Amino acid sequence: MPASQDQTLFDLRWARSERDLLSALSGLYDDVPALAERLRDLLHQRWQERPAALKALDLARDITPDWFLSAKNIGYVLYVDRFAETLKGVAQKLDYLEEMGATYLHFMPCLKPRPAPNDGGYSVMDYRAIDPRLGTMQDLEDVATAMRARGMSLCIDLVLNHTAKEHAWAEKARKGDPKYQAYYWMFDTGVEPAAYEESLVEIFPADAPGNFTFYPDVGKWVWTTFNEHQWDLNWSNPDVFVEIVDVMLTLANRGVEALRLDAVAFMWKRLGTNCQNQPEVHDILQALRAATRIAAPALIHKAEAIVAPRDLVPYLGQGRHAGREANLAYHNNLMVQFWSSLASRNTTLMTHVLATHFPESFRHACWATYIRCHDDIGWAITEEDGGAIPGVSGPGHRNFLADFYAGKFPGTFARGAIFQENAATGDRRNSGTFASLAGLEAARESGNADEMDMAVQRMLMGHALICSFGGLPLLYMGDEVGLLNDLGYAEVPEHAHDNRWLHRPRMDWAAVAAARSGTGPEARLFAGVKHIIRRRKAVPHLAADAPTRIVSLGNDALFGFLRLSDEGTLLGVFNFMENWVSLSGERLRSLGITTFRDVLGEGDVPLHADAIAVAPYGRLWLV
Repeated sequence: MPASQDQTLFDLRWARSERDLLSALSGLYDDVPALAERLRDLLHQRWQERPAALKALDLARDITPDWFLSAKNIGYVLYVDRFAETLKGVAQKLDYLEEMGATYLHFMPCLKPRPAPNDGGYSVMDYRAIDPRLGTMQDLEDVATAMRARGMSLCIDLVLNHTAKEHAWAEKARKGDPKYQAYYWMFDTGVEPAAYEESLVEIFPADAPGNFTFYPDVGKWVWTTFNEHQWDLNWSNPDVFVEIVDVMLTLANRGVEALRLDAVAFMWKRLGTNCQNQPEVHDILQALRAATRIAAPALIHKAEAIVAPRDLVPYLGQGRHAGREANLAYHNNLMVQFWSSLASRNTTLMTHVLATHFPESFRHACWATYIRCHDDIGWAITEEDGGAIPGVSGPGHRNFLADFYAGKFPGTFARGAIFQENAATGDRRNSGTFASLAGLEAARESGNADEMDMAVQRMLMGHALICSFGGLPLLYMGDEVGLLNDLGYAEVPEHAHDNRWLHRPRMDWAAVAAARSGTGPEARLFAGVKHIIRRRKAVPHLAADAPTRIVSLGNDALFGFLRLSDEGTLLGVFNFMENWVSLSGERLRSLGITTFRDVLGEGDVPLHADAIAVAPYGRLWLV
């Protein structure tokens, strides 16, 4: 590209994003003009260094900036080492990922962490290097290039709230450098930490109680929200903002097309609050997006904010941030409500929560929808929402779910574990793989073929839900073949203290081979998942920019929503019971469904006595 054209593109993109950038920075920092000049120089330098192939991709994404909203997009989430040992190993598995229909691959933490314990890789000591167990930065660039040739986009994690205490910035801070001490929250006495602590919550009460750590060698208290070895960054310092922008562009220039921004809810601190979801967080996220949109427009941002419903929606942009914040955010409430309805066989709470708290669509953004991930399940069900349903309370329902998915509730089909019980608050979370929580492990133990089939149907319903609800669906590695809990985690010293490794089993390639050629439950699951993905890609109604409207179907076992696309209306129907249930034709017609064509099952659904019958854990996409 000629130098003059290169400069013109940069100038045009700066003009496009300047207002979004400066308006967000003005809510955060003093002397914004000087900061803007500093940022412009940095962005221009990184743009000049950007490889030609990625500049071509930038142009394509300028033309179709909402490319990630297409119904043809499918996400696949994996740990590099547990999936294929190394980055080069992943490159050799791209045929398989293409078979699964994946277009967006999220490599779980692969930047260089501190030695264990390192919070599963999220205690990063070098943002510009790859975990040496996995390969090199050149290996990352190579796999990103190979993926791009297949129409696949690479997502990696970028931890924004903290660094490892061994990070170069932290090491300089420990040696007394005032510039780098200002990169972190450091206090000379325990007075201020004690004042903050009065309103803070503990994230890992069993393993890392409290939110501050005193270091005798430094003579200071350091803010350590998650673990002693993770030092919280001070985002009120503009130097931190500039450093992270530089990191983001460095990774983008290596071929990364999406950044999962980890722990964003905690980035801004305010005395007297829980220091989560503060207004300034949304200014930071808008400014980061505006900056990268100038020098790497192909890059999108995914916010990892696992918070209550009222706090979650703003991460996709509301008010003055609408269309300007994260492109993607995890719909953890959809995940929580799926498991809640599955345990209770009742969708009333699910319908209430999803209809009450969430808009039907967003501007230039969408949900990342998922059923399970690498993390625990926190039961984000508020007292208000629980109390809105007769006979339900928030604390009571949370306790029921924790017991049910730990395998402790009478009659449960689930096999899981309690994660991080907080004795002071009674809060309990759960660990477990999709298959084990859905009943496949218990059915395997009993040898009951009917229960195995029920477990498969529960899982297929979940996959059909996330593929049609509205957003970019994320398939977690191994869920397509029903991998069970990995009890062997307790034998690994660096994993034994953290039972989330229960649901992070290594990919079982023998199980994949068996699923391809066999006839058992795993084979039915594998074939069913691939069918759901193929059908999603073929049904344009399911594009993420089509509004999702939650509807009541007149039966507490059924959950439903309308996808209001330019192609017409699609009704998603999901049965959360192990029994057949009926759905009246009158209710269907009132929702605009008159032909009863199921585009998921690719057939017509017959009416009997003006009602359709929905199979146990059945799922329908009716048009």
